[in-house]
Amino acid sequence: MPQLIAGNWKMHMLRAEAVALAQALRTGAAGGAAELLVCPPFTVLAAVAEALAGSAVAVGGQDCHQDKQGAHTGDVSAPMLRDAGASWVILGHSERRLNHGETSELVREKTVAAVAAGLTPIVCVGETADQRAGGGEAEAVGWQLSGSLPQGFADGPGGVLAYEPVWAIGTGKTPTEDEVADMHAFIRAELVRQFGDAGAQVRILYGGSVKPANAGALLALPEVGGALIGGASLTAADFLAIAGAAARG
Repeated sequence: MPQLIAGNWKMHMLRAEAVALAQALRTGAAGGAAELLVCPPFTVLAAVAEALAGSAVAVGGQDCHQDKQGAHTGDVSAPMLRDAGASWVILGHSERRLNHGETSELVREKTVAAVAAGLTPIVCVGETADQRAGGGEAEAVGWQLSGSLPQGFADGPGGVLAYEPVWAIGTGKTPTEDEVADMHAFIRAELVRQFGDAGAQVRILYGGSVKPANAGALLALPEVGGALIGGASLTAADFLAIAGAAARG
């Protein structure tokens, strides 16, 4: 299975910038080893999906509501994402868990809704700096895994996991290669424990200050099935350079 290189554009770019970036990615993405995905803001998702239609780059959302529709001002449902051209969605990102108080139970409900709408979920887990300093990183991530993933998560094409140590997101700090490898091995064991043999097939992305300079080393680690990229996904050159470091599946 090819590695997945996913770009989370977060709350960046207006329509013209987003379409220009999408067009640059469309031009540069052909023939690579990795599977490519970008997740733009909701406001430009449809425009980016149109610009990337028929290309090697898929499009996803950054979050969805757990209900199909209803009185939820400001929210976006999974069917709405599909209608706008998305085929993927990021769920449970630490910025949602911390800034919006999202629990693992809510992430699980959103994951069920995403799958029901035909979206492939990327469910994020990761420990804080305090949890890492106290030696509680495995416990923290283990609880998130057990609470966030519904039954059937690993079935068929299944979902994707992203390990993002909260203290490394946007900080320029990166765990050591041994720390990344150890956590990915732990997550793999937990997936197999929860889902049996199907858990061995779930891709586990690494995210947290991934850039062209360190992508090759990180993507070569055992159980690293790709990368979820923040800041470096906002320029075509950096994103494509990281994609170029991906291993063939």
